[in-house]
Amino acid sequence: MEAVEATIIPVEPFENDADRPSKSQIKREMSALQALGEQLLALPADRVAKIALPDALASALAEARRLTKHEAKRRQLQYIGRLMRDADPQPIQEAIDAFHGLSAAANARHHAAERLRERLLEDESVLGEIAQAHRSADLQHLRQLRRNALKERESSKPPRAYRELFRLLRDLEENGND
Repeated sequence: MEAVEATIIPVEPFENDADRPSKSQIKREMSALQALGEQLLALPADRVAKIALPDALASALAEARRLTKHEAKRRQLQYIGRLMRDADPQPIQEAIDAFHGLSAAANARHHAAERLRERLLEDESVLGEIAQAHRSADLQHLRQLRRNALKERESSKPPRAYRELFRLLRDLEENGND
């Protein structure tokens, strides 16, 4: 029998152990990424589609929505947490905060859309401003919603058209100048 020669590779110690994160810190970071994945899963699918996610993460989220068994969903969430390590969590967290209205910019956009809706209800000439700012805006639909919202206000009906007008204006503002 031949003798096998063992090579010993010297292990170099870290230059400074304080620079290396502790095992507990690494676990906390991984738990935070998994919690971020859970927040993504809690969002409606149409809102998640607006966030720039890696393809593997997007498909894992879609798969998690399909699962109904508790243990399968738990494993899928762990997998999502693993995929989150490869993604940049900062823009994802900002998008989630914006959807929940936690960011100042999202609040400002919301209030701007409300002011635009009120101006439109007061004066129909605001449609010209909207047409200039957003070429893809459907002015006929906006006029119809304005008329319906004013009728609802006069007859004390529920504000369905009023809300729909807000949603349409908010979407136009979010999509920017086209």
